[in-house]
Amino acid sequence: MIGSRYIDRICIGAAVLAAVLTVFLTAAAGSGLLETDGADYEERLFEESYVHRVDIRIEDWGGFLERAPEEAYTSCTAVIDGETFEQVGIRAKGNNSLRLTEEYGLCRYSLKLEFDHFLEGGNYHGLDKFSLDASFQDNSYMKTWMVYDMMRYMEVPAPLCSYVWVTVNGEDWGLFLAIEEPEEAFARRNFGTGHGQLYKPDYVSLQAENADVALKYIDEDADSYPGIFENAKFKTTKADKERLLEALEILASGEGLEMAVDTDEVLRYFAVQVFVMNWDSYLGRTGHNYFLYEEDGILQILPWDYNLAFGTYALGMTDPIKDPDVLINHPVNTPAEWEVMQDRPLYHNLMEHDVYFRQYREYLDAFVAGYFEDGRFEARLRETERMLAPYVEKDPTAFCTYEDFRLAVDTLEQVCRLRARSVRGQLEGEIPATIRGQSEKPDAKVDASEVRLEDLGDFEDLEQAGERQRAAAAGMRKSH
Repeated sequence: MIGSRYIDRICIGAAVLAAVLTVFLTAAAGSGLLETDGADYEERLFEESYVHRVDIRIEDWGGFLERAPEEAYTSCTAVIDGETFEQVGIRAKGNNSLRLTEEYGLCRYSLKLEFDHFLEGGNYHGLDKFSLDASFQDNSYMKTWMVYDMMRYMEVPAPLCSYVWVTVNGEDWGLFLAIEEPEEAFARRNFGTGHGQLYKPDYVSLQAENADVALKYIDEDADSYPGIFENAKFKTTKADKERLLEALEILASGEGLEMAVDTDEVLRYFAVQVFVMNWDSYLGRTGHNYFLYEEDGILQILPWDYNLAFGTYALGMTDPIKDPDVLINHPVNTPAEWEVMQDRPLYHNLMEHDVYFRQYREYLDAFVAGYFEDGRFEARLRETERMLAPYVEKDPTAFCTYEDFRLAVDTLEQVCRLRARSVRGQLEGEIPATIRGQSEKPDAKVDASEVRLEDLGDFEDLEQAGERQRAAAAGMRKSH
């Protein structure tokens, strides 16, 4: 039996050791020193019922903004809902939005935060990377958020997202949308620890053919597919490449597609993709802005980048179609011109089969009925508007005024409701569902003439936002 005089010492020592261990583990996890086995970031940062807070602590914010177009990572400290994470990599992100932000003399960039860029094993409760979307050309702040909500409703693997009030060195910078980046944590969350390969196919130049980005089979040489394999999210092996090329070859043949494509998932994706009228996508002339997932030789297409959805990609085109009657009634059976459609085998070759074509239209019907006709859409939209309104009103770097935000939310509701009516009419045969049919019967459509798509976000807003954003950045430099 241990003497009583030792018991007190043992208990005190154990308590001290436990306290020290707790402090160490907490600090290590916050610094990213420990790999988090149990990923619970979904219940933390991506809890969507409130606006989260992220403070970016960085020595030279002004210098970071000046170098932002270079897309080079800089180290910062990120304080997320009160938790501190050190040596986090941060850089600006974007393609057209990044270029235009610089051209218009703006400084509100979308950002990437990568926890394991400078610190091996760094993570936020199991998450390796997320982005902060600036709502470029989106006065509603909701286009991207809304499409991901639609995709999840249709059970398509989609990134998690939530709204965040961003401060820099403790000073207000603005309201952003935090988006889970599709990398390791995303793959584990959606497909398990034994997940397959993930790619983000993209082009180097729009003037090139970009057949690989369009998912066309070229030949059996993996080097012929740089747009895919040079954009792999994980290290790829020869076997990985062979499986993907075999899948593309089957897809090109148009036969036995279930051996190469998760047809159910792909059709659910296209039901939403066609509805939201996003032509900066696989179904548009750019052919990009999607993720490709391959496991055991089976392909899935995953959603990405929707700030130009709901017909607003026309705002960035040289010769745009701006007629809302044309855009909102865009045909669901032929969602692109023939020269584009024949180069998009993942859509075109599936729709050549009656069974898949019927299933696609059934998913469209279920989506419109469940998301719009049962009231979900309006409830989600207005609930989110109420949550965001006070933050938009005080956003020092916003691309629009508070009044423009309210107008954009109303416009988004109007656009989606009219689009749902048009799709319903096309499914029931009241409105032609092909480009040819609509050209032959131009009056058979939903009247959308009162819609102003520009109210969702236009170049005029960028011109007016410049002074506001530069003033906010200048104020930060003076205070530091």
